[in-house]
Amino acid sequence: MKRGSSKSKYAGVRLSEKQNRVLSRLQQNSNLSKSEILLRGLEVLTEYYSLGLNEPPLDLELRSLEAEAMRHAEALRQIRKKEEAIGQMVRDLGDVERILDKYQSDKSALIQILLDIQEQNHWLPRPALMWVAERLGVPWTQIYHIATFYKSFSLTPTGRHKVQVCLGTACQVRGGPRLLDKVKDVLRIEPGETDQKQKFSLSTVNCLGCCALGPVVAVDKDYYSNPSVEELKEIVASYS
Repeated sequence: MKRGSSKSKYAGVRLSEKQNRVLSRLQQNSNLSKSEILLRGLEVLTEYYSLGLNEPPLDLELRSLEAEAMRHAEALRQIRKKEEAIGQMVRDLGDVERILDKYQSDKSALIQILLDIQEQNHWLPRPALMWVAERLGVPWTQIYHIATFYKSFSLTPTGRHKVQVCLGTACQVRGGPRLLDKVKDVLRIEPGETDQKQKFSLSTVNCLGCCALGPVVAVDKDYYSNPSVEELKEIVASYS
């Protein structure tokens, strides 16, 4: 029986033995890292699809990352043309490369690297985690465990601003539920949701530490005591 060619993965891309040889040869000839070569390949795909062509002119397949780009766009509720989705992922992965360079791709700085990616994107996109796993030589399962263990990380898109409505005892008796209804009406989202522009994420909390002001809504680190609907609209409009 003929044995199939061995395959490996790089940044989530499944490579055949032939493709591995191509990648290694490109790396030797260009003095670029494998990550840089794949980013250049994705850039080529972006240009190729923008011309209305269908099949990529690359010996090295990039289909897996291409699929990740489309899933990434869908997660952000930004269903885009293929070249736009891939182009955005190239830019995002370029930002991840700069974060990795900042920490000299040190495995011991993994949590700080993820924090920087979280701060930059307001969540941890799957393509970014795939890239970090490959570049640091850290198992995907380990990164996923960290991303799900710490509450500061999110695997789903969140807004640039966190809106929190207190439903603790003091705020409850002073009209916290009514304030929540007003906030939901203004933002047009429910607790646990993010608006389509990825501007605000809404949640409820048991205490914000300012019971005397209750009922209270917080936007990031700013606190507002029982604002009216009109005041809420002005507050929302003041955040970019």
